[in-house]
Amino acid sequence: MRRTRRARATRTADPRRRPQVVAHRGSSHANPEHTLTAYVKALDEGAEALECDVRLTADGHLVCVHDRDLRRTAATQGIVSTMNLAELDELDFASWKNPWSDLDDEAPDRDPEAGKVLTLRRLLETVADYDRRVELAIETKHPTRYGGLVERRLLDTLGDFGWDGPGSPARVMSFSLNAVNRVRRLAPALDVVLLIEKAHRWPVLRPVAGDDWIIGPGIRELRDHPGLGRHLVADGREIHVWTVNTADDLELCLDLGVAAVISDRPAYMLELLDG
Repeated sequence: MRRTRRARATRTADPRRRPQVVAHRGSSHANPEHTLTAYVKALDEGAEALECDVRLTADGHLVCVHDRDLRRTAATQGIVSTMNLAELDELDFASWKNPWSDLDDEAPDRDPEAGKVLTLRRLLETVADYDRRVELAIETKHPTRYGGLVERRLLDTLGDFGWDGPGSPARVMSFSLNAVNRVRRLAPALDVVLLIEKAHRWPVLRPVAGDDWIIGPGIRELRDHPGLGRHLVADGREIHVWTVNTADDLELCLDLGVAAVISDRPAYMLELLDG
């Protein structure tokens, strides 16, 4: 999957190429997102890369949490950036996925530790210890009260694993242009992905996006605005698409020759691709 940045910037789109399958927040269709359980399941299913969102706690730890507050995934109104890791560690990040499991006599017993908040470091350790190469697509969330400190802490953590230079299995993603520029300035050898939420923003971002940056549009925008995909292909951009969960979604990505599909259902994507 990995190529030199020079080759990536000048490549010609290759329709029907076999994309990398990236587990979105782990195997999160059937498992609580961003838990170690979801990521281990994705690895066992054969996912070739793992996607995660990271936020910084009040005491400086990077945790894998998507929302700024915890109402959806931990049943509390707490704000991640105002809480210490120890406070987050007391919460249950898994029960929301199957709130009636306690009433199901046939439901398997759940390990309480599996529902605890997942630190980025723990996830990186899991990947480093796995018996095959697994890549990481790490999204920094903005806006945040900590600004650029999030990217600095992320690069420091990757550096602890020797993953902040050439050959790193990690790439950094963000919807924030400033965040992507910051990563490229601090770690020029790392791959970066500029995420695109709305198709109409691409003409504005195109002149300021680095020639070797990967572009990450959402599948809905590609469906609703076919010109976006055509423009990205014509520009020779490497494309990573989120969140690809159906056969029709995958078919569209194959037609565009995308390099990676980010999916809640990595096993299903692998089955469609590899039989």
